[in-house]
Order: sequence, then structure tokens, then C-alpha cells
Amino acid sequence: MTLRIAEIFGPTIQGEGALIGEPTVFVRAGGCDYRCNWCDSLHSVDSQYRHGWAALSTEAVWDKVRQLSGDRPLTVSLSGGNPAIQDFGALIALGRQSGYRFACETQGSIARQWFSDLDTLVLSPKPSSSGEEVDWTAFDTCLRLGAAARQQVMKIVIFDDVDYQWAREVHSRYVHLPLYLQPGNPEVDPATPVDPQALADRLGWLTEKAMADGWFAPRILPQLHVLIWGNKRGV
Repeated sequence: MTLRIAEIFGPTIQGEGALIGEPTVFVRAGGCDYRCNWCDSLHSVDSQYRHGWAALSTEAVWDKVRQLSGDRPLTVSLSGGNPAIQDFGALIALGRQSGYRFACETQGSIARQWFSDLDTLVLSPKPSSSGEEVDWTAFDTCLRLGAAARQQVMKIVIFDDVDYQWAREVHSRYVHLPLYLQPGNPEVDPATPVDPQALADRLGWLTEKAMADGWFAPRILPQLHVLIWGNKRGV
């Protein structure tokens, strides 16, 4: 089994969502079926970067994870791009034999049987600001195949009022899913310094809006990695 890998890095902390702050090794897959307007990982999405992706066997990926973690079991996050394009089932099986935990974040456009072997499945449907449209039938299939995962959660990035209202509608459809919201970072160029105050202001706006509406269901979190390391790749 050969996997297209954009990068493997860590350990570092997970910067967002249900596992925020957790020590993690990231396996970033190359390739995606979406092209979001505000994508902050184009180097793992757009085919123009494919020559920089490595074609690695499952065993080679696993060896790199073990090397980075010092053979100490921790969480391995499958990200991208869209990791669901590829078959990570064998990697998950290898890691879990050694006590590693696996999380995967995907937009819910492609369903995989290996979702059921995850510790955490993060489904992150993209709001209208992304320029993409969610296939809710595919999303529901992802939920069904991931039902045996230890936890399933939903994460939505919010850029504006339209995204916010959309998130409320989506939550009303999936009230059983723990929901995490985070303000989007409009500056995605790795060479551009991040303005921490602007990010804090966006977080404040989102928090105040939800509280004013009495919408207490979601957990509202920052993109911690952006606040600490900015737009650098590999974090």
C-alpha cells in the first residue's frame, strides 16, 4: 500500500477542536477533493504541489511516526488535504497494536470503513465562505461508518454572519454531535505575519454573538497553533 504524504511532523500540540493542546504527530496526506477559498494548507491540496509529496509505504509512514514520537504512544492525527481519499486502515492497525491513538479530520465528503477504527473522527463541513457545497448524503455515510469510533465530533470554521447562521442550521440537524466552532484566519500566506489581536477580536466577535443568541451548545475555541506559530507550515 502506497500513501501520498505531504508531510509528517511533530510531536507538537493539536491546535484546534476536541483535542486542542494534546501532544500529537501529524500525518498530512497529499490531495483533496475540495478547493476552499481560504485553504491554509494548499501545499497538501493542490496538484501543482504533488511533486513535493512523497509516495511512502504504510510501513515507512509508521517508521517515521515511531521515530518522531520516540516510540512513546501518543495521538496520531491524519489530516490533509482530505485523508479520506486514501486508505489509512493498515497504518491505524499498526499503530493501535502499539498503543497509539488515531484521530482524523475530514470534511465528510468521502466515507471510509477505517473510520470505525479511529479514536476520534472530526467531521468538518465547510460553510459557504469556502466556496464549496456539502453533500449531506456523503456526510451521513461518514457518520454511519464512523459510528464505532470512540468519539465523533463536528467542527465548523466561521468567517462571517452567513457562516454563523449556516452553522446553527447544521447543528440543528446534528444535535447529537459535540460541536466545536472556531473563527477563521483570513490570512493564509505562510510568509505573512499573523496579527494576534485581529485573531483575538474575531474570537471575541464569535463568542459574543453566540452568547447573545443564547446558543450554548458549541465550544468556541481559537486556532491555537496560529496564535503561537502563525501561518508556518508544519504546525
